[in-house]
Amino acid sequence: MLKLTAAAAALAAALTATPASAQTDLKIMAPAGPGGGWDQTARAMQQALTSSKLARSVQVTNVTGAGGSVGLAQLINSAKGDPNQLMVNGFVMVGALLTNKSAVSLSQATPIARLTEEVEVIVVPAGSPIKTAQDLAAAAKADPAKVTWAGGSAGGVDHITAALFAQAVGADATKINYIPFSGGGESLAAILGGKVTAGISGYGEYEGQIKSGKMRLIGVTAAQRVPGIDAPTFREQGIDLVIANWRSVMAPPGISAEQKQALVDLVGKMVATDAWKEILKQKGWDNAFLGGDAFTEFLKQEQTRVTGVLKSVGLVKP
Repeated sequence: MLKLTAAAAALAAALTATPASAQTDLKIMAPAGPGGGWDQTARAMQQALTSSKLARSVQVTNVTGAGGSVGLAQLINSAKGDPNQLMVNGFVMVGALLTNKSAVSLSQATPIARLTEEVEVIVVPAGSPIKTAQDLAAAAKADPAKVTWAGGSAGGVDHITAALFAQAVGADATKINYIPFSGGGESLAAILGGKVTAGISGYGEYEGQIKSGKMRLIGVTAAQRVPGIDAPTFREQGIDLVIANWRSVMAPPGISAEQKQALVDLVGKMVATDAWKEILKQKGWDNAFLGGDAFTEFLKQEQTRVTGVLKSVGLVKP
């Protein structure tokens, strides 16, 4: 009888287990192709979780399409209630969902934690007459359409940075001339060839050209000076521009409050591991862990801010 009772108790525990006690096999979706930032983040999580024995196995899958909205739809519709399924996403998805008029929204998923962030930088070709952020501000105010910006996808963090710069200096953000490039190599060529006025990206994208003297770094979108980046912030130069390209992790809808908290705790343990810290160092990512309700509130604020910026540049109808 005791054996039967013990077996029944074990079965009951297994059936009601939350991720805190049963998180041995995880699935992480990168809603983009291999090699990009979301894919790198998912595989970094895989490495840190398994090497630190926080998970027995972690399977990473790629679901491409429409700035992550295809992957988000799959998370919402096909993984509902699964506490072992996670999805990496970030700032870019906020704008992509709006510009693609997606049928699904981030509010339908379960926010777990912000993981990393990377500040943006604005560069100009080495031979440009623009020497400082104030020089660029003067050009933008004089004729915003003549100032051409090179960056990533339309509606993404680079595009939003250009719009926020225009707004911060008093230029007409609806007239900014932003040229999206699908790959970093294409935008680099445009900047180095003097075909655009300025380029916007994470520092790592331009580091080699900046250090070799081929590009001039005129400002960093951080609130304070960034160690290792020899350039002033825009705030130091009198321009109130602060923005970072953050990445985060979400869970499907339909999981319990206990299961959500277990995932938040799991990710919190992961970011404290030596394995994760080493990955951040190698990739040049900043630790920006923000878990649970605090991340949920941050996400709401970012959605509001991005929506406002995209409306101001005409990518989203008022």
